[in-house]
Amino acid sequence: MSWIQVYSASNSLEAHSLKGMLESMGMDVMLKGDSLASATGELPADVVAVTLWVDVAREEKARTALQQYEAQAESLWFCPSCHEENGGSFEVCWQCSTQRDES
Repeated sequence: MSWIQVYSASNSLEAHSLKGMLESMGMDVMLKGDSLASATGELPADVVAVTLWVDVAREEKARTALQQYEAQAESLWFCPSCHEENGGSFEVCWQCSTQRDES
């Protein structure tokens, strides 16, 4: 199997979440750099980034899924009850647990 890097996560939690998402789509995923998280602050940020790697044959499918993830994450919404700003990936307000209004 030949591997290719498809994403550089902002942190280990995001990397593991995305790994799970891609694996649920039937892809084998390898993380690199996860063990370097403890060196944060001592090494440059680009060195401690956690990257996701998939089989070259699955690259296009992985990149499409990751682009959809980023588009959703960028679409902020404001809670109709408490007016708190929430990330696009949240279905309920993190502050008051009100459901996202899709209208």
